[in-house]
Amino acid sequence: MKKITFLLLMVSALATAQKSALDQKIKAVIKGKKATVGISVLDFDNNFEYNKNGDKKLPLLSVFKFHLASAVLDMADKGKFSTDQKFLIKKSDLLENTWSPLREKYPEGNVELSLGEIITYTVAQSDNNTCDFLLRLIGGTQTVQNFMDSKGAKDLKIQYNEDDMHKDWKNQYGNYSTTNSAVDLLKKFYDGKLLSKKSTDFLMQIMLGTTTGTNKIVEQLPKGTPVAHKTGSSGKPDNVLTVAENDMGIITLPNGKHYAIAVFVNNSTETEKVNTRMVSDISKIVWDNFNK
Repeated sequence: MKKITFLLLMVSALATAQKSALDQKIKAVIKGKKATVGISVLDFDNNFEYNKNGDKKLPLLSVFKFHLASAVLDMADKGKFSTDQKFLIKKSDLLENTWSPLREKYPEGNVELSLGEIITYTVAQSDNNTCDFLLRLIGGTQTVQNFMDSKGAKDLKIQYNEDDMHKDWKNQYGNYSTTNSAVDLLKKFYDGKLLSKKSTDFLMQIMLGTTTGTNKIVEQLPKGTPVAHKTGSSGKPDNVLTVAENDMGIITLPNGKHYAIAVFVNNSTETEKVNTRMVSDISKIVWDNFNK
């Protein structure tokens, strides 16, 4: 019994030392920055957890498209939709002056896409028009909120679509989460507690193919590292303040193990380069922590 107690104390002491070292390095990155930075890390295999400002409710921006995609795929799991089902995207669905790779490819609209393709545009390319198409399809943001509530997601609110946030940038604060909530949700997703295995695998592959935010959590990781992530960015709607520069994801280590990380930069008056570099540097520090 004494030996077991001693070993447990040793493990606890090592974890404390690991967190302290990690904290010191992260503090050095954010020191002096005119921004609030929320950071959470959750090791899926060894129960290692770290957070700084992890309980602060921060705006999600396009990160909420992960929550939306999950709600849509839950409906597919229940037989309401199929990922192969085709939908007509009209020209009227393709609003101007918003981020939309689909509109760039099909400026006249009137194109049929499968639900799977629409989800891919929404998550991997963060298309705002396909995002709002999906929200209309499932009955709005409350449907997403209800689904997340049913799965025990905490400190999370989703109440505005992309068009709402473009009409009044202050609405961007209305969709929020804590970084602690974000990594907990990613763990549930990974464990198959959000969706069926088929839908989990489908969305995981889409997130692994994310093309946005290459200057965030993926930037300094070794080339080829599997990172299933979702980004969010506000720009500077008033030319002064960055509402959010976000990234969250599941990272696979060389040993095959996994961890979740969420870094949300909020209310920053720093440049985009400084904001994204903070996310990138923090991600690299965490990666190095797991690969000593």
